[in-house]
Amino acid sequence: MARTLVMVGAAVGGVVALAAGIRMVLVRQAAIARARIGKPLGEQSLDADRVWRRALQGEPVTLLLLGDSLAAGLGAEHRKQTLGGRLAKALAKQLKRPVLLRTAAVVGSESSALAGQLDTLGALFRADVAVIVVGGNDVTHLVPPAVAAAQLEQAMTRLSDAGTPVVVGTCPDLGTLRPVPQPLRRILSRMSRRLAREQAKAARRAGAVPVDLRQAVGAVFHEQPDEMFSLDRFHPSAAGYRRTAEALLPAVVAALATRR
Repeated sequence: MARTLVMVGAAVGGVVALAAGIRMVLVRQAAIARARIGKPLGEQSLDADRVWRRALQGEPVTLLLLGDSLAAGLGAEHRKQTLGGRLAKALAKQLKRPVLLRTAAVVGSESSALAGQLDTLGALFRADVAVIVVGGNDVTHLVPPAVAAAQLEQAMTRLSDAGTPVVVGTCPDLGTLRPVPQPLRRILSRMSRRLAREQAKAARRAGAVPVDLRQAVGAVFHEQPDEMFSLDRFHPSAAGYRRTAEALLPAVVAALATRR
């Protein structure tokens, strides 16, 4: 018995030591990734809020964007290249009506920030359709997927209760981020996929429309990183936002058709 206990203790000790070693490697790799990426774009996205295609006839359709730096458009050089600007222009062309863009998304936000973003809009604000893109910061900050998805679901339910249909761009595949070394990149890829699955489930429960951004644009970001990423190699470029907007647009148009 004593020998067995010694063997078990040694095995447990080995597992603990291995786990500690892996953690140290991942911490070092995270520091390397932060150093490589830096903050060359700053933390303030371009202000793209305005009426797009004002010359078109009819009342403007109000498009609301919530979420993190992708929703805010960080990395675009001109406001028309942001995710909101591209979506608003494309939506106006599709509907042949002006589109009023309102962006409440904030760079660096996790899903927990969505409630506060909605609060900034005021009690009387109503959007015709809302697009939420969030999740990357939840992954990098190790927020449990179930927690992040629940926070997203609360925001979607709040919008739905107000009569606003919602489209959710699920968490992109962080495995496409070349500045992140291996094996951390593979781990982030798995974590982001897991969160995306939880987000899609939450969206369906809330009556929202999920768009799998990993499936829709992940391959092109992986195959063409120099074109799809901006200078920090972390946020999308103008071309990256164009591809993302194209992936979201059909769901946005469909969601508008269901508006109460």
